[in-house]
Amino acid sequence: QVQLVESGGGLVQAGGSLRLSCAASERTSTYAMGWFRQALGKEREFVAAISKSGDMTYYADSLKGRFTISRDNAKNTVYLQMNSLKPEDMAVYYCALSYWGDFLTERRGYNSWGQGTQVSVSS
Repeated sequence: QVQLVESGGGLVQAGGSLRLSCAASERTSTYAMGWFRQALGKEREFVAAISKSGDMTYYADSLKGRFTISRDNAKNTVYLQMNSLKPEDMAVYYCALSYWGDFLTERRGYNSWGQGTQVSVSS
């Protein structure tokens, strides 16, 4: 199974930016990838997804315009650029890999998950 390791989380002031990275243990160019987040006491929710070639991207409606997902298949890495961060963006962010590329906005569409990286936003 492909191992995924997230990095780039931390503490940022409201209005600031962070870029999360997700490094895979092997080639991911044949898989769609996604980001989810889980705030304390809440369900894990979809953030963004990207097709295996990177030509298609999907976002949670509430995050469009602030978050950008991208990938570098040569580095087996997926990124999540987060701008204009708000206190409500504070959560553990998880990277995930989808073997089949279906149901990319739902947890059931993913087969491998990283351990997560904490993003904290101070007001």
